[in-house]
Amino acid sequence: MTDTTRTQTDLERQIAQASQDVKEARSPIDSTTTQTAVKDIVEAYPAKVGKKRAKHIVVRDPNIPEQTIEANVRTTPGIITQRGCAFAGCKGVVVGPIGDVVHIVHGPVGCSYYSWLIRRNQFRARANGRNFVNYCFTTDLTEHDIVFGGMNKLRQAIQEAYDLFQPPAITVHSTCPVGLIGDDIQGVSREMSEKLGISIVAFNCEGYKGVSQSAGHHIANNGFFKNWIGTNEEAEEVEGYTVNLMGEYNIGGDTWEIERVLEKCGIQVISKLSGDGSYDEATESHLAKLNLVMCHRSINYMADMMETKFGIPWIKVNFIGVNAFAKSLRKIAEVFDDPELTERIETVIAEEMAETEAQLATYRERLTGKTVFLFVGGSRAHHYQELFADLGMKTVVAGYEFAHRDDYEGRDALPNIKIDADSRNIEEIHVKQDPERYNPPFSEEALAKMETNNTLKDYKGMMPDMGEGTLLVDNISHHELDVLIERFKPDLIGSGIKDKYVIEKLGIPCKQLHNYDYGGPFAGFRGAVNFAKDVDLRVNTPVWKYVKAPWLN
Repeated sequence: MTDTTRTQTDLERQIAQASQDVKEARSPIDSTTTQTAVKDIVEAYPAKVGKKRAKHIVVRDPNIPEQTIEANVRTTPGIITQRGCAFAGCKGVVVGPIGDVVHIVHGPVGCSYYSWLIRRNQFRARANGRNFVNYCFTTDLTEHDIVFGGMNKLRQAIQEAYDLFQPPAITVHSTCPVGLIGDDIQGVSREMSEKLGISIVAFNCEGYKGVSQSAGHHIANNGFFKNWIGTNEEAEEVEGYTVNLMGEYNIGGDTWEIERVLEKCGIQVISKLSGDGSYDEATESHLAKLNLVMCHRSINYMADMMETKFGIPWIKVNFIGVNAFAKSLRKIAEVFDDPELTERIETVIAEEMAETEAQLATYRERLTGKTVFLFVGGSRAHHYQELFADLGMKTVVAGYEFAHRDDYEGRDALPNIKIDADSRNIEEIHVKQDPERYNPPFSEEALAKMETNNTLKDYKGMMPDMGEGTLLVDNISHHELDVLIERFKPDLIGSGIKDKYVIEKLGIPCKQLHNYDYGGPFAGFRGAVNFAKDVDLRVNTPVWKYVKAPWLN
């Protein structure tokens, strides 16, 4: 290692420590204000509702080793929530980003439009030139179809899509009315698959299945695994350090920035599930030696099933944030345990860190000490705390829309989570070892060592990374958000489209972290610089002090 690299590593240590100090710091909001806000939020509800919501709101106390929070239960009717439906989680989040496959929505046009390009998933066509992400395919069911059935319309749609676009595969997604009238999308898909000679996978992801998008993620994982994952049995083994990038959806080009750094380290991505993902790559995903899980909530089912069937281990990574990216790269190096790869990764980290820090320093001066709320998805509210900490910004309130308890408390909580009736609506696939293709890429001794070091299948959740006195709010409502904005007066809120403009009418800038508004990439080293520019422009513009909510005048 050169003197230059060694100096840069020292710089990195200083930056990493500063970032860690921000995360671990006590909330700047005094405890009385926090406790009063929580009390006022709960007491505004009817007694039964307040009792339920109180379990979803936790003031972080590191002195309590096993703090718990309620999650993944039905939203109380009448509460304005950020959540989406199972259809949104299946088609909109997990399946839709596969760019060379035609995705047909079987239902009224509204659901089709809702899931069309809303997350800005990007895709680069492969050699065959197929790229369908800009299209919206729908059967456009009408009142007539609801009365008399829409299966013939679905057959026609599949045939037309095949004739026009010649895709390697087609998916079909049912919406609420289809589930209610009982159209057999599985039967039609099997029939048309035999007729056309391509894979046609149907997902019964009616919006009412499950309590949130999370149910749709699980349905999508099951459909992918049963029909696509590892189905190319003729694919030849790939030498070198090979991985699958899972639970990363290429919003604003994030996946490409992550791939750039991985390739620079000498790590080859076999498949991506599902941002910038393709059908052929999914069928060859069993060739990877390691699965990298970004969004734990949306893809952990797949990671577990692939480990059971093919012997591919998985690790939790976070490529959002400079220090988080560096830690994830070192985790990959630990798994492959090759001195040559480790040295290359350290060199890449040093180079990227020095280049990035030269640009971040100026923004950090203007952003240090600012406070943030984060209410995003099932992993982003955790991931982005790392990036905000890199900029000196403290997350004082955070929560997920559709998380389960293990996303907050870590996977150690899994044995204590009760499976309720809503969760039982989703099929649990019983996976067995593939007798011919089960081939763990690492020795039993190496795997045992990694298990001991908590390298594999380990996720501590968001809660341990939040400092004392910070607030965790699961499935936040608009009422709760209004109270917290009024009392805590954050400098920025990272959230979604449903509450973006309500927040900004209150004079607080809001950064959409579901689709990045019109920005990105924000992942990786260069993405951190893009994000710093974006946040600096939002937070430090004087316009917000002139904004007054019309309902407060």
